[in-house]
Amino acid sequence: MSSPSPLTIDPRERPRERLRTVGPRNLSLEELFVLLVGSGTASRSAVRVARGLARRFPELGRLASADVGSLEGLPGVGPATAARLVDAFELGRRAAAERGAGSAPIRGPEDVYRRLGPRLRDAPQEEFHALLLNTRHRVVREVLITRGILDASLIHPREVFRVAVGEGAAGIILVHNHPSGDPTPSPEDRAVTRQLSEAGRAVGIPVLDHVVVGRGRYVSLASELAT
Repeated sequence: MSSPSPLTIDPRERPRERLRTVGPRNLSLEELFVLLVGSGTASRSAVRVARGLARRFPELGRLASADVGSLEGLPGVGPATAARLVDAFELGRRAAAERGAGSAPIRGPEDVYRRLGPRLRDAPQEEFHALLLNTRHRVVREVLITRGILDASLIHPREVFRVAVGEGAAGIILVHNHPSGDPTPSPEDRAVTRQLSEAGRAVGIPVLDHVVVGRGRYVSLASELAT
């Protein structure tokens, strides 16, 4: 006879109590899900919903990239729980990005990935950002240029460089993600790089790099900007 789950043995062993006594790092994935799910529904307990999520998403990266619409249709996961899940992962991404960013200068593409990789690698659609740098290569502002399929015709260099001029930026680094997880640059990526690089030269604010973010890796187009 199998032993009962530790989630149901003793009220003192419930995830909320265990969170207080042993800390979040010592909770199982199911227990963490239980805390996010909350009270569950009339037909499904929070434990049952949590176990369903853990089985459906054995890799957290898949859950992290899910949107509200796809989550709220899962058994026991309504709009409120779906919103809490998406919110939790977004807060985690932002916290990771802050830890990776700090006030250190951007020395190369690995620093760019450390800053934006946690946020962009699981994003469900393409996001195109510009990091505005001062003369010491520290980030003075991050600008979201566009969200959705990257299209050179939708990128407006005048808007990007208007902000850069207003901030007194000394240089710009372009960053965007590939939701597929493969950061290999596409012809469109290269076209956007050339377009914004030419605009940067015209206004005296050089584009220093274009970093394409994938899942766990990245590609830098800096060598193409030097030619």
